[in-house]
Amino acid sequence: MKNSLIILCVFIAGGLTGLNRLIPEDWFKGNTSIIILYILIFQVGISIGSNKDLKDMIRFLSPRMLILPLSTIAGTLLFSFLASFAISQWRTADCMAVGSGFAYYSLSSVLITEIKQASAGIQIATELGTLALLANIIREMISLIGAPLFTRMFGKLAPISAAGINSMDVMLPMVNRYSGKNMVPLAILHGIILEISVPLLISFFCSM
Repeated sequence: MKNSLIILCVFIAGGLTGLNRLIPEDWFKGNTSIIILYILIFQVGISIGSNKDLKDMIRFLSPRMLILPLSTIAGTLLFSFLASFAISQWRTADCMAVGSGFAYYSLSSVLITEIKQASAGIQIATELGTLALLANIIREMISLIGAPLFTRMFGKLAPISAAGINSMDVMLPMVNRYSGKNMVPLAILHGIILEISVPLLISFFCSM
């Protein structure tokens, strides 16, 4: 949760910086945002490739282990689809792009903003990117705070699914505590698969 609060404070600081015109407008007309995006995607590859448990999980991978991450993806997209009917400002595809962040607020917000600029303009793209940032930070906070309740009400898999990609890092101590040590490998695999799917799904929905 500490990291989420830091990200939120940085976001607010950035908003105040832009509001007070502390950075020249020409700074935003270059390739700065796309370079940041490439760095973030490169970091995704590094984090997946350097995971010490990756080889063992691939070796013992079975179709049954894919059920949980695929269910998380399907459930999140279904909820995002239904939520779009209550948010008239945004198209269904936009809401599903936001949901496709799976709590990966840093990558999803930058990716959505960058892709949507061409079709929707900088203002709309920035608003949607901001929505993605806040929605995915809130998802992380809810998963951290609600882990004990989710386990009691819905079972051991619930905290893993609710965490999104954070099931492989930030939420691991909570998974270990409330779901059990035997669920840790599944939680890591769950996070890796979702992390791979984030740029693919966001790119797909933003291009619709």
